[in-house]
Amino acid sequence: MSIRRIEPGPRMSQAVIHGNTVYLAGQVGAPGKSVTEQTKAILATIDELLAQVGSSKSKLLQTIIWLDDMADFAEMNAVWDAWVDPANTPARATGEAKLASPEYKVEIIVTAALD
Repeated sequence: MSIRRIEPGPRMSQAVIHGNTVYLAGQVGAPGKSVTEQTKAILATIDELLAQVGSSKSKLLQTIIWLDDMADFAEMNAVWDAWVDPANTPARATGEAKLASPEYKVEIIVTAALD
């Protein structure tokens, strides 16, 4: 089975397709912006990457969300709930972690089906 890499770089690819599954790299929003703004930007990027490979948010299989502070859970969820396809919600986990820079408040990783 072939492996296709989307926007490969020296450290990572933005997406990797193996079979009928697409794995996206962790996505972050603009550093220093609010949790709401970062989450909206991340979800827009996810939409773009999924469309680029022939998938969509209705085909999400799994989502992992990292917050730098779990106190922001409700704020992030307000954006998520407005975006996610309610008929096709993925398996999801949310946790707290130190992110790559203190200016990042949210990172989202998704796995989706292609068909």
